[in-house]
Amino acid sequence: MSRKEGVFAFIIAILILSAFIIPFTVLSTIEKWYGSFLFWTLLTIIVIGMNYILIRNWGKEE
Repeated sequence: MSRKEGVFAFIIAILILSAFIIPFTVLSTIEKWYGSFLFWTLLTIIVIGMNYILIRNWGKEE
């Protein structure tokens, strides 16, 4: 695993942990379900974007 892949894996792991921690702590005062849903949707878009950046040149690297 290259250093770039390791950094991306660490960031994605932090994002996955925040997907569990933030809705049940920071967003717990929001009584509507769409507070957490919006957070999870934005988090998903960020992770998809990071994965795209990571694998866009995967077959071209040596």
